[in-house]
Amino acid sequence: MKKKFRDIETFNSPFELGVRMVYLLNSFQPMGADLQKLVLLDYAIVYSDDLGGPVSLHTPVPYRGGEYLSRRDIIAQGLYLMSTRGLVDAEMDETGITYFAGDAARAMVGALTSPYLRELEMRCEWAATKFAKLDSLQMTEMFAQQGHLWGAEFEGMV
Repeated sequence: MKKKFRDIETFNSPFELGVRMVYLLNSFQPMGADLQKLVLLDYAIVYSDDLGGPVSLHTPVPYRGGEYLSRRDIIAQGLYLMSTRGLVDAEMDETGITYFAGDAARAMVGALTSPYLRELEMRCEWAATKFAKLDSLQMTEMFAQQGHLWGAEFEGMV
């Protein structure tokens, strides 16, 4: 059965997260990132204030560390969606899949000028500066140590 327009998810959808991945990967050029790193980077750009960066892009919500787990599949779907439009490229080697900005990514980022997307671009540039040299394992360890993953909001409640 075909979905009606109002039945299509907008927020936290593969499209929304795919757009964020295009902006992230565009900021990381010419480097790429694996899925794990992109999931962590998504947290970093959305809740940048948690990591000593600019004011968070979205309103910080309680238990936001748990979003990390639920977004992984949606980000993977978003990467696939954006790859079908030339906005994301994927390369596979013996270490796994690395995603890169596609040929059309720079044009898309340059063409869209809404205030939200300009703020997103600024946070992606901040994240690229701060995290570009770290691999996904180093980022996972850093985020976990800082209490940003897996329900760390419960710390100190005992």
